[in-house]
Amino acid sequence: MSVAEGAGGPDMPDAPASAFQADRISVRYRTRTGTIDALVDVNLRIDAGEFVALLGPSGCGKSTLLKVAAALVAPTSGRASIGGVPLAKPGRRVGVAFQKPNLLPWRNVLDNVLLPARTLGLPMEEARRRAHELLQLVGLDAFVQNYPAELSGGMQQRVGIARMLLHDPELLLMDEPFAALDALTRERLTLELQRIWLAQRKSVLFITHSIPEAVFLSDRVLVMSARPGRIVDELAVPLPRPRDAGTMSDVAFVDACAHLRRHFQ
Repeated sequence: MSVAEGAGGPDMPDAPASAFQADRISVRYRTRTGTIDALVDVNLRIDAGEFVALLGPSGCGKSTLLKVAAALVAPTSGRASIGGVPLAKPGRRVGVAFQKPNLLPWRNVLDNVLLPARTLGLPMEEARRRAHELLQLVGLDAFVQNYPAELSGGMQQRVGIARMLLHDPELLLMDEPFAALDALTRERLTLELQRIWLAQRKSVLFITHSIPEAVFLSDRVLVMSARPGRIVDELAVPLPRPRDAGTMSDVAFVDACAHLRRHFQ
């Protein structure tokens, strides 16, 4: 699916509602010294079950776009919608994972995963059953009673992913969730995330500074310009799934990375 979607002609049926759509989104911040244009005329469509990665230089507005999708920042102009419904406030349809999982240190793993159930008022018995299923999915079913300080960084991030999935959101927003991890743990969790995504088939907007990570995980990779952020390129990843460590030596993988890297040289 292309970055910008035009309306169908008079004899064409309307396209199905996207999981997320941004139409000419611009965001301007006011500061003590003036205004900053973070995003200008961003058009983006993510279809149901599609994994889209977003690359761009630091400060280009990637996180701002993610916050617009989470309804944490209101666009200065333009329209953002989920399933064709305009975004007005944060809600159950979206799950978010940031660079740090921000687990509560005084709660064990199970209770950290259950936090969305408490804040959203979900039926607790059903939520507890789903939490156990998700902890099994992320490989932490033996650690439900452990506390965050007893877990490695990668394990904590997997708790954050389980928590993000608890309320069964339609759209997952991930802002460099592996950035603080060492290289080996990051590679391991990249494989884990692909496995989880293949099992859940959620729509994903994934922000990263890693070109190989973007190509490995995604159906499409979008590239943003320096601030003010605009989408300047789109690459459909020509690799079958599931992907494994050997994928990274595939000629198509290497060529895709080289194509994207030209934007940052």
